[in-house]
Amino acid sequence: MTEVRIAAAQYPIELLPSYGAWEAKLSRWVSEAAVRRAQLLVFPEYAAMELAGTDPAAAADLHASLDHVVALGERIDELHRQLAIHYGVTILGGSRPCRDARGAVVNRARLFCPDGRTGYQDKIVMTRFEREIWGITGGEAVHVLDAPFGRVGISICYDAEFPLIARAQAEAGARIILVPSATDSMQGYWRVRIGAQARALENQCYVVQAPTVGQAPWLPSLDDNHGAAAIYGPPDGIAPDNGVFAVGEVNRPQWLFSDVRLDQVDVWRGSGTVLPFLHWPEQHVAMRPDDARRDEPALPAPITAPDRSEDRPEPIFGSLE
Repeated sequence: MTEVRIAAAQYPIELLPSYGAWEAKLSRWVSEAAVRRAQLLVFPEYAAMELAGTDPAAAADLHASLDHVVALGERIDELHRQLAIHYGVTILGGSRPCRDARGAVVNRARLFCPDGRTGYQDKIVMTRFEREIWGITGGEAVHVLDAPFGRVGISICYDAEFPLIARAQAEAGARIILVPSATDSMQGYWRVRIGAQARALENQCYVVQAPTVGQAPWLPSLDDNHGAAAIYGPPDGIAPDNGVFAVGEVNRPQWLFSDVRLDQVDVWRGSGTVLPFLHWPEQHVAMRPDDARRDEPALPAPITAPDRSEDRPEPIFGSLE
């Protein structure tokens, strides 16, 4: 399959009275995208935290809200799995807190395939709020996931601002990088968007951003949500001049749809106007630290680029279960 219809959610955080109400809302969203023939549905970072609102006491407390959603993890995953099978679609569920093998609370996004397989990616780099206030721990591995239409990588929100995570996924065969996000300001949205567009440029692939939107004063962890969904690519060849294939209306709840051709990634990487994916290793050069202090400009002697292969996260292949 070379053409894929992507649906990226601008998902509103709403006060829902019960788990059943959340289940109905999620089912409705998936149905709406499936009716419009979407094959890949992308929900935002921390979208599952909406469930904390079904318990007002838990919602008002940062740590109690985590525990509340962690306890619902299996039910959340099973609903997504059933919806993916029923509609024959691939779903990146809204990320949620869960406990990993260390017992640490991580921010996990899980991919659900129409054949029942699942795989996940934990957020690697925590924001200041997550690490200093909320107590979320960074994940330990970078994954690539085999979806029906090819390999995908997931860079959760802040992770999209760090090049080596998406680079490891792209080198492992990912042609689409998914960026679920939750940002409480337009500056935060633009930081993630700029990072996502940079990852599309340097890896010559598609990047999909899906944000939470709306006001949720009852939920301190997600009380203010800003952003717009988008599908990005490198500005080359068939791509728009700015590399933006589609972008939603800021802060409006909606699905954003775009049809992408995955074989175009091979064209960009193999015969593009520029070849940043191929030429990536050429940036590993160094200058002697005393060069900048010399009175007279001089050409430095050739220096062998340091081996930075150990600095790059090693992806885990085909981590679908």
